[in-house]
Amino acid sequence: MTEENGLKNQIACNTRISSIVDDDLSYAGYNISELMDNNATFEEVIYLLWNLHLPTVMELKNFVKELRSNYAISDAVEQCILIQSRKHLHPMSVLRSTVSLLGVYNINAEDNSIEATYEQSIQLMAKIPTIIAAFARLRTGHSPIAPREDLGFAANFLYMLNGEEATPLQVKALNRALVLHADHELNASTFAARVCASTLTDIYSCVTTAIGTLKGPLHGGANERVFDMLKEIRELGDTKAYLQEKLASHEKIMGFGHRVYKTQDPREKYLREMAKELTVGTENEIWYKLSREIEDYMKHTKGLIPNVDFYSATVYHVLGIDSSIFTLIFAMSRVSGWIAHIQEQQKNNKLIRPRSQYVGQERLVYIPIGKR
Repeated sequence: MTEENGLKNQIACNTRISSIVDDDLSYAGYNISELMDNNATFEEVIYLLWNLHLPTVMELKNFVKELRSNYAISDAVEQCILIQSRKHLHPMSVLRSTVSLLGVYNINAEDNSIEATYEQSIQLMAKIPTIIAAFARLRTGHSPIAPREDLGFAANFLYMLNGEEATPLQVKALNRALVLHADHELNASTFAARVCASTLTDIYSCVTTAIGTLKGPLHGGANERVFDMLKEIRELGDTKAYLQEKLASHEKIMGFGHRVYKTQDPREKYLREMAKELTVGTENEIWYKLSREIEDYMKHTKGLIPNVDFYSATVYHVLGIDSSIFTLIFAMSRVSGWIAHIQEQQKNNKLIRPRSQYVGQERLVYIPIGKR
């Protein structure tokens, strides 16, 4: 291994949660196309990742009831979000701090038993959307909207964010985006969460670690910069000229290429379909048209494929989500996978402690301070 490859293609652990084989993504043995084509709900996928099997009708009913009964956040947590929203902090920093605060307020946070970890997992999964929606509204001068236990995960989030019930198409679009982002093998934030879990620390520390890792621009945040690019191209009015200038100056075109996938990102086509369905015939169709122009140009001139971030930018924008919190939506979905990996690590744990290869100077002679 060399330091340049960033552990590329190195196997760090065994998992039953998700896999990427020959440009295909599967969750616990179910190809992502199986879940998409059969309209699996995000709640089903959370259950699948945590339990490694799809729920029965009764199992899903009970699981959904547990999630919905834990949607609400305390006044103290909401007040903390309010204070942070006034300080113009990075949205991911706010999420990181607030999740950490949930651990402070949970008197059983240090209990690592299977039962306690499951209860903490449910609470984290259920409350993170409420935290994100509250922050999104508070930072724009609006009051938070209380969650509704009669609404599913995607529908409830859009209601808390926009203050009105979402249409079935909007719910379908967000549900699909959440399912597609739920887990992705041993990505950087998931690996960070597993390393943290291997020390036998609490789940709040593990999820906070994952959020901090996702905040980095080389991992999360690409779809935010995709939408920035779309806005710039719309203002310029010339897609080809914009891309030619960026490529000539060796700038990265966001939303293209992938560390693992070579021929296709199996998640991208479903988001492309949703972007089209949401925008065609509306004033937002311009975002879809620009995206197709960019995709065609990049394929023909650079041979690069769009990844999951590319069309998700348009989908999120049309759903009323500001681009500055796109990465929070990523985290809202990916926490399901983080928790699955944390639980798996805890059940068959061994401290993750790799070695490094020293490449610095050797056999140096110490010179006393007075002679240096």
